[in-house]
Amino acid sequence: MDAQNLMKASTGGICPEDNELCLRLEKAAVMIQSWWRGKVVRQTVLHAALRAWAIQCWWRSVQARVLEQRRRLALRLYTCQEWAVVKVQARVRMWQARRRFLRARQAACVIQAHWRWYASQTRGLVQGRYEVRASRLELDIEILMA
Repeated sequence: MDAQNLMKASTGGICPEDNELCLRLEKAAVMIQSWWRGKVVRQTVLHAALRAWAIQCWWRSVQARVLEQRRRLALRLYTCQEWAVVKVQARVRMWQARRRFLRARQAACVIQAHWRWYASQTRGLVQGRYEVRASRLELDIEILMA
């Protein structure tokens, strides 16, 4: 079919073939209708794109929130683990320090016991005196052998 027959079929053949003005008006009407349909389609596509963009923005914010929650949970778990490690290390160091202290105290008790025994064995045999004058020490020791 050629363009004129197509126009007649689409318009219902209102205009006679020889009326040029009527054909131009039909052609203008077809152009206006196609422009309007194009505008409606473009507007529909634009609204669909805007809605899709809004949904994408919402979905990205949801994903960001979920990611932030996961990050905070991972940080909380890491912090708990680190605190557990720090507490265990503190307990071990405290136990080591207490053990060193108890050994030192035991050693001091042994030394004191031996010194007391030695002092009781040599009571009265070691006598002495000391005096501090200016910046020097005068020491006078007298040992009596029995």
